[in-house]
Amino acid sequence: MEIIVSPSLLAANFLDLTGEVEMINRSAANWLHMDIMDGTFVPNMSFGFSVLNAVGKVCQKPLDVHFMVVNPEKWIEQTAKAGAEMMTVHYEACTHLHRTIQQIHDAGMKAGVALNPATPVSVLEDIIDDVDMVLLMSVNPGFGGQKFIPNTLKKVRRLRQMITEAKRNVIIEIDGGVNLETGAQLVEAGANALVAGSFVFKADKPESMIQQLKELR
Repeated sequence: MEIIVSPSLLAANFLDLTGEVEMINRSAANWLHMDIMDGTFVPNMSFGFSVLNAVGKVCQKPLDVHFMVVNPEKWIEQTAKAGAEMMTVHYEACTHLHRTIQQIHDAGMKAGVALNPATPVSVLEDIIDDVDMVLLMSVNPGFGGQKFIPNTLKKVRRLRQMITEAKRNVIIEIDGGVNLETGAQLVEAGANALVAGSFVFKADKPESMIQQLKELR
């Protein structure tokens, strides 16, 4: 099973975004993870479409865009125009999740659903056939550099069983507190996509860290 590595731009040096994106282009990273926060759904704000559009023009890796906002359906067309391959929305932020997933697909993107740490994977039973990816938050959303929540491993195992029983090829992505130790545990539990922010961008050799994450088994 190939491990997808999606470094999180939130932890990058924003005074040298060109250099950071060029590093991602050179690296073995599969995607570039971009967290869009509105200060309402989560207690923080990140960046908006000016950054998304600019990065999309120079990044050679698919954009993995994670919306931590209320009413994410308002931004589907704009996200598609920015060149995103994957648009992930929060279960907790969508009143009509099935419709939102359909709209993401209709816009030409793959659709992901994110769950906060306290949200059980069982809520996805009636949508699992329609999604391309489930993103499990392994920290509380809104800030980087938080400590990994161990219960995430149980959630990964339950979700992997659900996906297997549904006979679907759904990616399980984990966001928060990912390093070589937690990454290995997550892969063993059944995750196959890892978001890493500070662990990659704050490392002395970011490209080496990305390669090591990809080699986890």
